[in-house]
Amino acid sequence: MNTTTPSIKRPRLLMTGIPPDDVKVYTQTFFDLTIWQEATPIGAQLLDRVAGMDALVVMPGDKLDVATIAALPASVKVLGTYSVGTDHVDLKAATAKNLHVFHTPDVLTEAVADLALFLIIAAARDTSSAEKTLRDERWGRWAPSSMLGRSLQGLHLGIFGMGRIGQAVAARARPFGMSIHYHNRSELAPDQAKGASYYATLDELMACSDVLCICAPSAPELKGAINAHRLALLPQNAMLVNVARGDLMDEEALFTHMSLGRLSGIAMDVYRNEPNIDPRWLALPRTTLLPHIGSATREVRSAMGMLVVDGVASHFGLGSGGHCANPA
Repeated sequence: MNTTTPSIKRPRLLMTGIPPDDVKVYTQTFFDLTIWQEATPIGAQLLDRVAGMDALVVMPGDKLDVATIAALPASVKVLGTYSVGTDHVDLKAATAKNLHVFHTPDVLTEAVADLALFLIIAAARDTSSAEKTLRDERWGRWAPSSMLGRSLQGLHLGIFGMGRIGQAVAARARPFGMSIHYHNRSELAPDQAKGASYYATLDELMACSDVLCICAPSAPELKGAINAHRLALLPQNAMLVNVARGDLMDEEALFTHMSLGRLSGIAMDVYRNEPNIDPRWLALPRTTLLPHIGSATREVRSAMGMLVVDGVASHFGLGSGGHCANPA
């Protein structure tokens, strides 16, 4: 009598970036996993590599536009993105092809808010310039007027986008003596606002913000929202921090505005056309620049991977479920 247990064929999954080891092991409990391990993005090779796959998990830099989704092989039953944002995935096209798209909200709120507070402090104290002075061996005799920044106490922090991350930034800023002001699609309930002042328009928020922290999601109607008109509304010596999306900023307008000397500090984690950012960023004074590391902690990147894999696996009756960006 044959007592051999037949092997169960696992769904095949292509992941277009190298995950942490624990995510890789976890994924392999559900899937026959293939990983794009090259240093460069998968780009045009995606359609060749995804042939014969049952599922696809992409990175934020992989664009799944209408044409790409339409060209995906019929074997692909579900999509995932290793990110909160889904602006690089055409959700309407995925829905039209009956493909659910799983993403990773909630798990990176605290890490991004931590980084936002760091950038607020960096902009106020101009730590980037101070560090460059040290590294260039230009640290001379102490003087009361050297390397001056600004104190946070008493400053108005304007938060554009008071969702989970915006509220977490506010919670971190209050103990530093900052007053909280925000613009959102709608006013928060008192238990969420916790005393923060609501502004019905972004223009009104800009006009009162000593520090503007951009936490809004990417949306077609918000592209370029921080434009020349609104930058001119900021108070003299205001500071600008962006931990949201680069496309919310009109960069050309910002470069022009910086030349006028009205901003005392800028701190950025996101840009247009990442990672090939405009080289003018590198020449700006009093500017702290980070390469989109808001979610870059071991704990968060692992949690993101587990969540998106759970979501994709749930399509096949495996895993414990995840967050679908385009539920049917």
